[in-house]
Amino acid sequence: MILLALALAGSAAAQVPEPDTYRGEPYRAPVPATLRGASVIDGAEAIRLHEAGVPFLDVLPRKTRPEGLPEGTVWREPVHETIPGAVWLWDTGYEALAPAEQARLERGLEQATNGDRNAPVVIFCRSDCWMSWNAARRAVSLGYAGVHWFPDGVEGWQAAGGAALVRATPDDP
Repeated sequence: MILLALALAGSAAAQVPEPDTYRGEPYRAPVPATLRGASVIDGAEAIRLHEAGVPFLDVLPRKTRPEGLPEGTVWREPVHETIPGAVWLWDTGYEALAPAEQARLERGLEQATNGDRNAPVVIFCRSDCWMSWNAARRAVSLGYAGVHWFPDGVEGWQAAGGAALVRATPDDP
């Protein structure tokens, strides 16, 4: 019974249609198996590309101090762990981007590829997260031809035996 449920859940996730627009809430949900204009990679391929020196862009949102906290309330930004060497382009995977986030993504892509829109780049966040799909789709729409989307994200990296995750630093290129 449990195996049947797992098999059905896996086949349902594999059948998520690729939308024609960016995806909004809920972001943590099954994602499509495809992304037009990009290659979709698994953990083994992500490790291979990482070892080859391909830049990795992490688009997981940044959790900042909530507005309206009473004065004197202690708040610590949660630690975000990522793939070693990845650039954390926080908040660049939402359905709609504010100008600052759009600019952060564009600058990050420009720097990661040294201005070569054909250069390979890997875009990821967490498993089953539409943020990486949105950001990778935006990269393709900006004319980047070497986009590799890693839908399994940090969980897939760990499951494939990738190097230990490291503490991320928010980057604002």
